[in-house]
Amino acid sequence: MVHQIIDWSMRNRFIVLLLAGALFVWGIFAVKKNPIDAIPDLSENQVIVFTEWMGRSPQLMEDQITYPLVTNLQGIPKIKYVRGSSMFGMSFIYVIFEDDVDIYWARERVTERISTISKSLPDGVTPQLGPDGTGVGHVLWYTLDAPNMDLGEQRAIQDWYVKFALQNVKGVSEIASFGGFQKQYQIAIDPNKLLFYKLTVPQVISAVRSNNNEAGGRKFEMSGMGYIIKTSGYLKSMEEIANIPIKNQGSTPIRMSDVATVQMTGESRLGIFDQDGEGERVGGIVVMRYGENAAEVIDQVKKKMDEVAKGLPKGVKFDIVYDRGELIKESVNSIKNTLIEEMIVVSLIVFVFLFHWRSALSIIIQIPITIAASFILLNAFGISSNIMSLTGIALAIGVIVDNGIIMSENAYKHLAERYEEVVGKSEKSGSQKVGKSGRPMSEYL
Repeated sequence: MVHQIIDWSMRNRFIVLLLAGALFVWGIFAVKKNPIDAIPDLSENQVIVFTEWMGRSPQLMEDQITYPLVTNLQGIPKIKYVRGSSMFGMSFIYVIFEDDVDIYWARERVTERISTISKSLPDGVTPQLGPDGTGVGHVLWYTLDAPNMDLGEQRAIQDWYVKFALQNVKGVSEIASFGGFQKQYQIAIDPNKLLFYKLTVPQVISAVRSNNNEAGGRKFEMSGMGYIIKTSGYLKSMEEIANIPIKNQGSTPIRMSDVATVQMTGESRLGIFDQDGEGERVGGIVVMRYGENAAEVIDQVKKKMDEVAKGLPKGVKFDIVYDRGELIKESVNSIKNTLIEEMIVVSLIVFVFLFHWRSALSIIIQIPITIAASFILLNAFGISSNIMSLTGIALAIGVIVDNGIIMSENAYKHLAERYEEVVGKSEKSGSQKVGKSGRPMSEYL
C-alpha cells in the first residue's frame, strides 16, 4: 500500500503539490481562527447553582438548601458527581458532568431539575445558575480610580453604568463587581418600642411590603372619556418609608418612625478590597464565556472601556489591575520565536549534512506545511493555542524532519545501488556510462 502511494505521488507530482498548497492555505486560516490563551483550560465540565438566604447559619443552609438540592440533582443524565458547600447565608452546588457533554445542554438539564425542586425550598429562596464560564475565565480585573468620590458612589457607577455596558461585549459571561458600599435603605427596629406598641416584626415587614407596591385597576368611561384607575405606591425616599402606617391603636396610626429608625447605609460587608496599600477601591472582574477566544475578548473589552470612559464623571478613570492579554502575547510570542529559530536551525543542519539544496528544500518545506496542518487538528478537537499546545508543536519539529531525512537517505541509497549496477554493466560491455533506457547517469541523481 505504501509503495503504491509513493508510486502514485511520483507520477502525479503536480496534484501532490496542489494538495500540499491547499493544505497549507487551510492551515493558515485555521491559525487565524484558533482561539489564543496563555494557559490551557483544564477545569471540569461543571454547572454552579448558587442560592442566597441571608442571615442564616451554615448549618441551617446545609439542612434547608444544600442537602435538598444535592439529593435532587443527582439524577441528571451524564453526570459524574455533585458537590455541595454551605456558608453563612449562601449555598453553592457544583454539578460535574462528563467531559464530552455540551455545557449549555448541561445548564438546561440543571435548570429543568431546579424548577421542580424550588417548591420544597423555604419561601423566598430561589436558586440561580452561575455564569457560563470556567475556573480560568477571569481574564481581566479593573478598578475605578476616583480619588475624590466616596465608595458608595463608586459602587453605584460600577453597578448601574460600567457593569451593564461591559456585559454587552461579545464573549463576556459576567461582570462581577467588588469593593465599596452597596447603597440600601435600612430599617433599624427598636425592640422596646415594639413591645410598648404591642407589635411584632412580621407586622412591620408586612407593612413595608404592602406599601411598597403598585396595584392595577380598570378602565371606565364617564362623559365620553375613558379613565384608567391605578395606584402608584412605590417608595422613593426615606421620608415615605418613615411615614408608613403599621397599625391603628385608639384611632391613632402607629407609623414606622415610631418604632424604628430609617437610614441610608451600605450593605454589610465581609471584607474589603485594598489596592497597593493606598486605600479601598471599587472594580469588577471580567468573566469570559466558555470556549471563547481570550485574546479577542480582552481586546473587545478594552475597546468598550474606552467608550465607557467618556461617560464617567470627571476625574474617574479605569485602572487595569490584571490583564491576561499581556501574558498571552508574551507567551505566544515566545513560542513563535522559538518555532522560527528551530525552523532556521533545522534547515541549516539539514542543508549542511545533506549538502544537496533540492533535498534540503524538500525537507524544509514540510515544516511550515505540517505546523499549519496541526492547527486544523487543534480546531477540530477544540484545543486553543497556549503554552502547552505550542510547546508540543515546537518539540515535534525534530520528528517532522526525521521522515524527510530518512526518505532522502533511502533515495540516495537506491540511486547509488542503481548507479553501481549500471556502471558495472557498462564496464563489462565497454559501452558508455548510460542507464538501461539510454539516459545519462546524471538524470538518476
